[in-house]
Parts: sequence; C-alpha cells; structure tokens
Amino acid sequence: MEQGWRWELSPVHLLRLRHHTQDDDTLSPALRLDTFKMAMHTPDSGSGGSGPGRDTLSTLEAAMADGPVAELLLRRLEASDGGLDSAELAAELGMEHQAVVGAVKSLQALGEIIEAELRSTKRWELTAEGEEIAREGSHEARVFRSIPPEGLAQSELMRLPSGKVGFSKAMSNKWIRVDKSAADGPRVFRVVRSCRLARGQVDGHVDPWPSHPLSRQVDSMEDEVQRRLQLVQGGQAEKLGEKERSELRKRKLLAEVTLKTYWVSKGSAFSTSISKQETELSPEMISSGSWRDRPFKPYNFLAHGVLPDSGHLHPLLKVRSQFRQIFLEMGFTEMPTYNFIESSFWNFDALFQPQQHPARDQHDTFFLRDPAEALQLPMDYVQRVKRTHSQGGYGSQGYKYTWKLDEARKNLLRTHTTSASARALYRLAQKKPFTPVKYFSIDRVFRNETLDATHLAEFHQIEGVVADHGLTLGHLMGVLREFFTKLGITQLRFKPAYNPYTEPSMEVFSYHQGLKKWVEVGNSGVFRPEMLLPMGLPENVSVIAWGLSLERPTMIKYGINNIRDLVGHKVNLQMVYDSPLCRLDAEPRPPPTQEAA
Repeated sequence: MEQGWRWELSPVHLLRLRHHTQDDDTLSPALRLDTFKMAMHTPDSGSGGSGPGRDTLSTLEAAMADGPVAELLLRRLEASDGGLDSAELAAELGMEHQAVVGAVKSLQALGEIIEAELRSTKRWELTAEGEEIAREGSHEARVFRSIPPEGLAQSELMRLPSGKVGFSKAMSNKWIRVDKSAADGPRVFRVVRSCRLARGQVDGHVDPWPSHPLSRQVDSMEDEVQRRLQLVQGGQAEKLGEKERSELRKRKLLAEVTLKTYWVSKGSAFSTSISKQETELSPEMISSGSWRDRPFKPYNFLAHGVLPDSGHLHPLLKVRSQFRQIFLEMGFTEMPTYNFIESSFWNFDALFQPQQHPARDQHDTFFLRDPAEALQLPMDYVQRVKRTHSQGGYGSQGYKYTWKLDEARKNLLRTHTTSASARALYRLAQKKPFTPVKYFSIDRVFRNETLDATHLAEFHQIEGVVADHGLTLGHLMGVLREFFTKLGITQLRFKPAYNPYTEPSMEVFSYHQGLKKWVEVGNSGVFRPEMLLPMGLPENVSVIAWGLSLERPTMIKYGINNIRDLVGHKVNLQMVYDSPLCRLDAEPRPPPTQEAA
C-alpha cells in the first residue's frame, strides 16, 4: 500500500522529540538522531510499504548533523553570563571539539545570532611514543627490567624492541654495564653498588662477578621519564622545568601544540529558535506568494567567486618581471644577454681578471669541449688587454705575467652576466661622442658550485650598470638604496670586498627572516680604469655596477628557506599555484642601512 510522506520535523526542531525522555538535557545528539530516524519509519515499512529510502535518510542525517549541537549551544549560551568556550563545552557534552566548531560556524552563517572570537592557546601533549612510555615505561627502564641476575648477551639485548634506544640511555644513566671479557661475547649486567664483605662474597653470598668486588646489584630504579610524561598526561606540565621539557621534546615524546577555540557570546539577534534561511527564490515561491513570509539569507557581495583554471607563473618569473619593471622605471635599458656560451676573454680577461685566477679553474667553471675555442675576437682590443695584463698601463703596473691568447679563447658557460656588460661597454666606447647610459640584464649563469640551501650550479644574475662622468662610491650607494627600497628589502648591510675588476667593491647583505641570518644578496663596485680604458672609454668616465641573484630575493619574498624547494626536481608544483602575485614595493620610508666595518 502506497503511503504519502510529509516531513513535519526540521533539523532544528529535532530536540522536540525529547519529551519522552526523563532527562532531556543529557540526551546525546547521536541518540536524538537515532530517535528521529525511528520515528520516520512505519511498522509496515518492511512489508511492501513505501517508507523513506536509504538515500533520503542519509541526506536528512547530513542536514541535521549540526542541528542538535547548535541547539544545545544556544541553550547553554542563554543560561551563561558572558559566553562559552568551545573546547570546554565539547568536554562537558562529551563530544569532539570539531562538532562544536561546526555548530558555531553554522550559527555564524545565519547572521547575528552569535558572535565568535577565535582564540589560540598552547599546551603540551604526548606524542604516540610518549603515550606508550607513560603507560609501559621508558625504553631504558624496559631494558633494565629485561636483564636477569645472570646477565644478558648484548647481541640478544639489541634484538629486544627497546634494545637499541634503551641500551644507550641505560648506559648513560649508569643502570647497566657491559662485561666484554665474557666467554660468549659482551654481556650486559645491572650495575652493582659498593657493599662488599669480602672479595668474592656479597653479604655472605658468592659474588657472580669476582673481578668486580663492588657488589650489590641494583634491583630497582626510578623511571623519571615515565613519571614526567605521566605529569603531562595528568595536566600538570607546568611542574616540569624548561630543561626537562626540552629533553622530552628532543626524544620526540612531547610536543607543544596550538589549540584553536572559539569564545562564543550572544549576538545582536540572539535567539534559541532558529528558522532556516532560504538561499534561492524559486518559481513556486513567486506563484504562491510564500516568499513574503520566508526569511532569505542576505547576499554577501564581498564573497570571492570561483577562480577560473589558468596557467601559473613560477615565483622566479613573477619576481623577475618585478625586477625588470623596477629597472625600467629607473630609466635603464636592457642589454642583450643571449651568449650562454662565452669566451674566457669576455668572461675574464676583458674584466682585468688574470689568467691564473682561481675562478678560472675547472672546479669553479664549466669549460666546453666542443667547440673548445672562440674563433672571433676583436684583435686590436685583445692586444690592449694583453698589454695591460702583462706590462701594465693606464696608471697600472699590471699583473706582470705572460698572457696567453690560447687561454683567452677557451669557451665556457658564462659565470656571470658581467661578460654581457663588458660587451655592451665596448660597443658604447666605439660610439663617438660618449653618451651616458644605464644598462641592466637578468639572465642565467653557471658555476661549478656545491649544492646547499643557498647555492645552485645554475642560477639567475641581475646586473645594473651606470656609465657617466665623475661617478663615485657615493653615487653607487645612493643608487643601491633606491634600488633595494623599490624591492621592499629594508634591512641592508654593506661590507667591503675585493673584486679583480672593481675598486672599491662592496658586498650587499639582507637579513633573511626564515634562516635567521644575514644572506648575501648582491655585489657591487666601481669598474677599474684597467678594464674601461683599453675599451676606448674617455678617462673621466666612471662606471658603477652591481649584481645580485634572482633566487635569493625570491626566497626572502616568499619565505622559502631552501633554494632546492624553489628550483629543481624536488619543487612542489602546488607551491607554483599557491604563490601570490609579487609586489616588491615597500612603504615610502628610508631603509635602515648599515655599513659594516
């Protein structure tokens, strides 16, 4: 027989069923849900009757999940003076804290019924291993208890579940000792204490270890680790000193966790009765006119829409575009940097770097086998560079060594983009008359580096070059301040340094909050006359330059502590999706710059 079903009870009014119980307030939400489901069945539903289907009940159960908890919360809040703590309420009701949090969020979505303030507190909790030790004793105590009076072979002891960890701890506590003279190999005994009556006897009994006349065996010990963990388990972590907690943390038995709870108070529209707010206006509501009597959930015009699927830029590319924009805003022109393969001449010799310099060794530079040498070089310029290196000139005595053309022709993967700057300055020198310029470049360089948290064999270098009459170190520092201010890097230090092609030279450091230390972010200086004058630039022209990596500022900007998490095969692609747009502009205030002595 067909039956027509009509749901008379909403999830909010589920608790109305509790009039059949003796103690309504102690009825658990799970029991109330079961009571409601039984009320929806008829006696003959199992014999052909048309009762609510399994899917209908599952849907209803999901809709009512927060109903009982929400009503309990409102009734408790009505009886309270100021408010309720969600964690304390969960403990009183004997339910999971997350269930109470779900009810709080459901009530928040209904408007100004309640006000909820998120609070964070820290507390100490035992790890899974810590709970086991609090229950069964520490590893060293278990090792101690497993050793019989006649001792135990060390190899057999190490096979015990707590053997390896417990052995070292028990040895450091001087609870056990190892007798390496035993016939069957090293043997472990409990430590004996001084109480000898005569050699070979202990209180009238034969000493089983006559070579150790200090005799009484330790039969008991105090397991301090277990006692401390039981204090934490009992909510008395404050009785432990900082040193004791630190020791337990090192052993991964104790962890400091942050508990997030809600402080719930009455809102401006507080009520213990809740009516569901409609979210959609249906044609039936309009035709029947029922929409006039129904509450509607207000629109949230500040809510974010669903983001469309699209491609994502790697953080390096985001920061690179910002660097490029900053250079363009400062009036710089981008240099061509298409020469990944460079000759040693442009990479080293043109920069007044001697051919015996350690940076030109194979352990620092990647040299090419094919093609091994550069075929075309500006030979008149090469001769001037050769003379400056070997004999001196332009006010310099040079390096006084035999300069070799074959060494200058060797091809390599460029170690810095300063080789591109040398080419650009050489082309500038050929133009008459001289015109002041500002150049920049951002591209890849290659060095035979040892990989670590801040170094890669392939990375990006950013370089800025300014050529004009009478530039000094003060101009360089002023440009650097302006440049790094636009980057949003305010904690700077300048440290004197040495470069073969700049004098004076400075290293630029920035404080990395993640690594908690000062990290080198750039190098700078004034190009030497020995580099500029052989190119053909006028004598009163100075060139200031600086370079920095692209990876380290990106790490500072995005809070990445290991460069291998930014570039390489271990990169998490989700990081690329989640990284926000790069905005490097800082507040308009002068950065606190320090010049290190």
